Amino acid sequence: MKLISITILSLLISFTTINSDKKPLSNQETTGLNIGNTAPELDFKDPNGKNIKLSSLRGNVVLIDFWASWCGPCRRENPNIVSLYQKYSKSKFKDAKGFKIYSVSLDKSKEAWVKAIEQDKLSWDEHVSDLKGWGSQGAGIYGVRGIPSNYLIDANGKIIAKNLRGLALHREMDKLVKSL
Repeated sequence: MKLISITILSLLISFTTINSDKKPLSNQETTGLNIGNTAPELDFKDPNGKNIKLSSLRGNVVLIDFWASWCGPCRRENPNIVSLYQKYSKSKFKDAKGFKIYSVSLDKSKEAWVKAIEQDKLSWDEHVSDLKGWGSQGAGIYGVRGIPSNYLIDANGKIIAKNLRGLALHREMDKLVKSL
């Protein structure tokens, strides 16, 4: 009996020593696509050729919006996205500096993409694309199989909601605002 107790104690001490440099599982960040996960990094060029990383927007609530100029449902949702931006870009948030939209286009044509940005009055700066259409690396990373598609992330880069449209998106944003 003493031998079994000593063996178990030795194993526990060995295990604790081996794992002492690791963080507890509850404190580790998980990158993924589920609510509560850290949103995967995106890094693509804007229409002027400048790379914009999703992580550069940390500190803000961010809507990652997947869309395309040729997508009818996307174009019909764009007025809601514009309204969202106008309403919340100047709002005070409980736990964030502000609100940004990171628009990821699944276009293949730069001309069509830029024209749609202008036509739909998408006035924010964070428009990106790799111009690979459905072969878009961003769409692959986020598992996008249909558009429009979106992810709402908090100031720490954690996913707090996904695929919200219309009033549901506004209601979710209202929860995060200190004052409009």
